[in-house]
Amino acid sequence: MTPSAPRPARDAPHVLIIGGGGTGGALAHDLTLRGLLVTLVERGEFTSGTTGRHHGLLHSGARYAVGDHDSAVECIEENAILRRICPGSFEENDGLFVALTDEDMAYYDDFVRGCKECGIPIQELTTDEALRAEPRLNPATKGAVRVPDGTMDAMRMPLRFFATAKHHGAHLYNFMEVVGLLVHAGAVTGAAVRDHVTGTEGEISADVVVNATGPWSEKIARMAGVDVPIVPSPGVMLAVRGRLCNMVLNRMHGSGDGDIIVPQRALSVVGTSSWTVEDPDDLDVPEDHVRRMWEEGAKLIPAVSHAEFRAAWSAARPLIGSRAGDSGRELSRTFKTIDHADDGMEGFVTITGGKATTLRGMAELCGNVICVKLGIDRPSRTRTFVTLPHTAFYTDRDRRPA
Repeated sequence: MTPSAPRPARDAPHVLIIGGGGTGGALAHDLTLRGLLVTLVERGEFTSGTTGRHHGLLHSGARYAVGDHDSAVECIEENAILRRICPGSFEENDGLFVALTDEDMAYYDDFVRGCKECGIPIQELTTDEALRAEPRLNPATKGAVRVPDGTMDAMRMPLRFFATAKHHGAHLYNFMEVVGLLVHAGAVTGAAVRDHVTGTEGEISADVVVNATGPWSEKIARMAGVDVPIVPSPGVMLAVRGRLCNMVLNRMHGSGDGDIIVPQRALSVVGTSSWTVEDPDDLDVPEDHVRRMWEEGAKLIPAVSHAEFRAAWSAARPLIGSRAGDSGRELSRTFKTIDHADDGMEGFVTITGGKATTLRGMAELCGNVICVKLGIDRPSRTRTFVTLPHTAFYTDRDRRPA
């Protein structure tokens, strides 16, 4: 039986989390296990931002093993933890990195070496072995490497963290938008909010306010007069009808457009492209990007070219760095916690970057920073604490604040 967290004392420090995506939910879970009072607000539906729009890949880290070792190590470590604490939430189907061309094969040795250096288990397959494992794979395949990728439901996995946080006393409010931060004497002391359900406005006071809004992090940070070096980087994904593969398929090369196919129930999701924008609310789905998903996906599985269209959409990644590049691919997928006390603004922390696979690790790091700020010595318990099933989220809805 999983041990319960202590209910927060009434005089426990209060943390306000802005952002109801996977990172915010994981942080609410982490902090409630440490005995803190937590309120989380989200301007839309929970997971309706970037969290609910990714292709549902549980990363092994292999995609980053050559050029982004930090992200690769984070992913393989969190991959193993998530399988333990969110049992039944993943299709543990593994993934194949597939070489189709001589250029892909030139990348092969670096890929294998990178995976070994990052601690990612691999199995090298011959062409015949790869085609037996995935019969629809391009018969021109020259080699393949099997890695511990997996498939997740982009909404249900994060809801386990929301459900467990709520069970342990967190207050979670959707459709509640932060319209300003309360700043007094060089410190953020809370937020002004607009409740889009009741049409009312009010204020929420807190000892620490956390900006967990992903690609919107810069917008929220500006309310406190500080900067967050975030680059919103959208990508287009294409879903076609038919489960065209059973493992996650990846092209054996550096990250590129349309080089991942993720099986999702009876669909196949091809992703993704990459560009950068100023405003993560101003996203489109460029036709040439959708066309590229068809073309590149068909190189891995020829049947993609004549599969029935289901949907195409875009989502903005929160990448850490400057806007020096124009695609976002050159930026790391790692994550970072920023204590804005270093910018002269106390009581305000930003957690950003990362991926859905690393949301628990992001929350642990941010929780450590928050506890240090509050003078609390309580380690994170989320590495071993088994979360409630996603269905538990719906059994006890929060009442709106009076």
